[in-house]
Amino acid sequence: MSVRQIVLDTETTGLDPNQGHRIIEIGCVELVNRRVTGEFFHHYLNPDREIDAGAMAVHGIKNEFVADKPRFPEVVESFLACVQNAELIIHNAAFDVGFLNKELSLCKLPQPLSHYCQITDTLVLARGKHPGQKNNLDALCKRYHINNKHRDWHGALLDAQLLAEVYLAMTGGQLSLGLTLDDQAQSTASNSSNSLLGHQSLKLAQYDIKIISAGVDELEQHQQRLLQLHKKSGKCLWLHAKEAVT
Repeated sequence: MSVRQIVLDTETTGLDPNQGHRIIEIGCVELVNRRVTGEFFHHYLNPDREIDAGAMAVHGIKNEFVADKPRFPEVVESFLACVQNAELIIHNAAFDVGFLNKELSLCKLPQPLSHYCQITDTLVLARGKHPGQKNNLDALCKRYHINNKHRDWHGALLDAQLLAEVYLAMTGGQLSLGLTLDDQAQSTASNSSNSLLGHQSLKLAQYDIKIISAGVDELEQHQQRLLQLHKKSGKCLWLHAKEAVT
């Protein structure tokens, strides 16, 4: 049975939905059986209100940019279809879920987000694994050696991509190389209303992979060490395995 997870992030006009603040960007990245599928959901949204200066300083989204974008009621059906019966992976879930529940209520939908999907908070997971340390997304990227140098601004789709890598690393799963969407996909996502992207191919040429072989002296030292272990223990499995291969 396939396990489907949706890594989600939002950007908003401010901090509190109960003060009338709204979502202006939703980004989702799909995982199936802990592998990035390349499918994503992305929308910029018209909030029908001004964006706070403090929020704009974080994500860089301006009022004029979202003026011609769809409103949340226009995308709610496709959004719910995206997250239906999946496990949502969200960092500091209370923030995003609070905004999404407010948007659902404004659409006259009686059920909260948790009615449609399971919700996992990676901030809670991170605090459990790294108590007393910084556990924001930037800190986790640094801790798990995930490249986020291209993150000049917060962005829902970009942060969902980074969070997918963090989640897989933090929960012990294998990371998929080439997770970040290529330039063409990024451009498509930035200008799309909603997007289902095909699989992204891995381009090994972009990785500087160096193979360093042991020298003759190092191999000799290694062999002598194996013989010492064999003499002391009576059986060095590594030495026997090497002999079987040769």
